[in-house]
Amino acid sequence: MHIVFFGDQHLESLGGAQVSMRLQREYLERAGHTVTVVAPKMHGPRAVAPALGDVDLPSVPITVDREYAMSWPGRRTDRFVDRALTRRPPVDLVHVQADFWGAFIGHRYAARHGIPVVHTMHNRVDVGIAAVTPLHRPALAVLNAWRRRALRGIGSAVPGHDGWAFLRGLAAGASAVTAPSTHFARRLEEHAVFSPVDVVWNGIDDDVRDATLADAPAVRTPGRPRFVWLGRMSPEKRLLPFLEAFVESGVDAELEIIGGGAQRGAAEKIVAGHGNVRFAGRLTYPQTLARIAAADALVQTSIGFETQGMTPFEAATLGTPSVISDPDIAAELGGGLWAVPGAAGTEEQRKAGLVETLRRAASDISAGTAPAPMREVSEAFRQSSRTAAMIEVYGRVLG
Repeated sequence: MHIVFFGDQHLESLGGAQVSMRLQREYLERAGHTVTVVAPKMHGPRAVAPALGDVDLPSVPITVDREYAMSWPGRRTDRFVDRALTRRPPVDLVHVQADFWGAFIGHRYAARHGIPVVHTMHNRVDVGIAAVTPLHRPALAVLNAWRRRALRGIGSAVPGHDGWAFLRGLAAGASAVTAPSTHFARRLEEHAVFSPVDVVWNGIDDDVRDATLADAPAVRTPGRPRFVWLGRMSPEKRLLPFLEAFVESGVDAELEIIGGGAQRGAAEKIVAGHGNVRFAGRLTYPQTLARIAAADALVQTSIGFETQGMTPFEAATLGTPSVISDPDIAAELGGGLWAVPGAAGTEEQRKAGLVETLRRAASDISAGTAPAPMREVSEAFRQSSRTAAMIEVYGRVLG
């Protein structure tokens, strides 16, 4: 098969969806398939040339650090995509893994050429937008108006102005919809986005996982508890409330922060003078997995935003338990974690629950009684098994 991925962001930019798509492409190609990725061109110091055969769309940067960009869905972009893909083998399937402009561009391409679409929903749009702007309702109304205009004749007839209406409009052009977690799949079905929604977890690279575990020490390295937090430093990830809770907890522990984003400066101010907190910046995928494996616990702090939350699954696969703020993610993992109480409460109640849980986790780690992740999660999270599951979805769509 020749599968074309459409993404909102370049695969070399920071983000869980991008990591997942890179792995999916690698393992599909190992299985003998051809994969082309269509996404906005990167800008700034981390910009890279497109991978052989991929299509980097004309784009404009949309963040101060120029990490992320957007491409305008319209006739000019349509013509650019059509020309670029004439230099690739005939396309069998479009796999949209985007929620905004990438989704519009991908669905438009598939509709023009009569190609079936599998759409992976990576984003809880309503929660994500509400986390970054108090004007989320008008923003969602504008998004839906944009969706109706960009997808005229595809999903434009779907009514509504909220986040679920937006996702219903995207799914209207799909033959199958997948979600990276059971809890998100059920929410999509409950809100009539699509039914049934296939659950296909994002995975971890089998080879890098095995190499990471082979290099990890057989017994825990002595020392005080070691926590690690990683991700994009933006409001919905709740890094700043976590650092406030970490300082307030007073735990005698080390903390490493991996990643980057607009809130780094504010984060550094919160822990200024605390020598036990280290900002590692952006690391490569193998480096990141090695740091997770070396930690005593990973900390996940977003609530309601993640459609899967890859980092706790990566940690579980490497034998590292997690402190989990989101009850949906805790339920999906099933065990090997410290669940933070107060997710439905006020921000102060959430922070108090995190303070309490960090103290409990540090105490358990020091006492040698930390919970062990479930073996079933470790095996089911391998990318090879996830790719096999996705190929089954492709086969069903192609009939």
